Amino acid sequence: MSKLGVTALAVLFLGGLWLIAAPFAVGYQPLGGGWVTATRNDLWVGALVSGISFAGLVVYAADALRELAARGRHARGREAESVTD
Repeated sequence: MSKLGVTALAVLFLGGLWLIAAPFAVGYQPLGGGWVTATRNDLWVGALVSGISFAGLVVYAADALRELAARGRHARGREAESVTD
């Protein structure tokens, strides 16, 4: 995945977090009152967007770690070959 893809996932994650916080930060959710429809909508959509983008970031990080581990094994194999030659 490119840097642009990771950046997009990070921006989506932050956007989802903003959707969760917006009803309270902007003030269209009345204090002490029942939740209005817009608040419920923002919370569900924000949770969905941030959850999916966070899962994408975790998959990307796991893939990057797997690739680094493979490169490390490959480099150790070369060192072992040069020592025995």
